[in-house]
Amino acid sequence: MTPENVTWARVVPAEFILLGITDRRDLRLILFLILLPVYLVSLLGNGGMVLLIRVDARLHTPMYFFLASLSLLDTCYSSAIGPKMLVDLLLPRATISYAACALQMFVFAGLADAECCLLAAMAYDRYVAIGHPLQYATTMSQRLRLTLLGASGLGGALSAFVHTTFTFRLSFCHSREVNSFFCDIPPLLAISCDDTSLNELLLFAVCGFIQTATVLAIAVSYSFIAGAVVRMRSAEGRRRAASTCGSHLTVVAVLYGTLIFMYLRPSSSYALDTDKMASVFYTLVIPALNPLIYSLRNREVKEALGRTWSRFCCPQPGPQ
Repeated sequence: MTPENVTWARVVPAEFILLGITDRRDLRLILFLILLPVYLVSLLGNGGMVLLIRVDARLHTPMYFFLASLSLLDTCYSSAIGPKMLVDLLLPRATISYAACALQMFVFAGLADAECCLLAAMAYDRYVAIGHPLQYATTMSQRLRLTLLGASGLGGALSAFVHTTFTFRLSFCHSREVNSFFCDIPPLLAISCDDTSLNELLLFAVCGFIQTATVLAIAVSYSFIAGAVVRMRSAEGRRRAASTCGSHLTVVAVLYGTLIFMYLRPSSSYALDTDKMASVFYTLVIPALNPLIYSLRNREVKEALGRTWSRFCCPQPGPQ
């Protein structure tokens, strides 16, 4: 083996050791019993939302097209982390290969950033629906909806490519132990023996740009929505606007608050043990909460659920 190959084998480990949420075996079993139902609720809630929107013709509108896309994103990005995390909680030693670690980071980061962009698109959809209801169907055409969805996916993929490429160009000769339950960026930077200042700058710049741009788009959309609501004469119209916008704003506040706490801080303020709980929150808990937020606060979703339940579970008898 040449000296170059020896150096490469030392710098690039065959696998990483995931330290997980905790090293206490009794707590890990308790966490498994808590988080397994949360993940199942996420799968059933988001999958059920996609299916409900698909089978109920009254929900075939631009708003519910984006909601179904959000539910699908939540299903995918929680599944990029959840199954392995749950299995690792039952194992005495959790590992992940170098290639699988890079793939997990790329998929998760891409889907998370795509969700931020999708939430901005949903805010624009609400502005058109409330501010220009007569032109809503024409303005939010299928072509525009697919363009916004594609742009969200492309933005997430580009962001994930930058982070994954620059993270896995680093040397990991200090340790193979990743102080997290998945391959997240900050804990990997912490075990690199290279200068990570460029990575930290990219993390702050790229995530900061996506989150700032999408938050501004959401804020501008809602400023126009507020003006349109003030001009409404119908109390029922105001109530419906508050209902649909309230669900979206709740999801935005919960997701962005957690992401800002996790990624838009200087490295000196990282506390990886504390950040693990925040990571659990946005990888598993938020995807489980989103369908509940939309279903509990949205009358149309509840009515569609009742119609679908009646159709499949309590079919009306046919004429004799």
